Amino acid sequence: MGSFIEINDTLQITKKQGFPAGLDFNKYQKGLINQKDFVGEVFEFEGKTSIRVYQQTPVRVFLVENINDKWLYWGLAHILGIKHDYINKTTSGKFKIIYLYTPDEMKQAFQLVDRRFELDFFQ
Repeated sequence: MGSFIEINDTLQITKKQGFPAGLDFNKYQKGLINQKDFVGEVFEFEGKTSIRVYQQTPVRVFLVENINDKWLYWGLAHILGIKHDYINKTTSGKFKIIYLYTPDEMKQAFQLVDRRFELDFFQ
């Protein structure tokens, strides 16, 4: 018997999975929303495919929005709790935002952290 468990340092989710609906890149770069609007609020995500393991909570992760299979690195979050559905092989949980990158930092983050060209939101 074998198993597949993915260990993560990144929470990469879509709006449908629970990425904060109010975080919109165009509004953020224009200054229409800011970090204070989101930091400390608890958000929930669900239905992330595969059983994903994080270090013991609360743990710092990179917060990434998946937009049409392109990754936008928004900043840092703390995973507060995780639930695994072993029947459907999905991961759900709670998180809070601890820091949002500036728009310039968002552009730099992908180059510093990831470098898979085909996933870069800014390409």
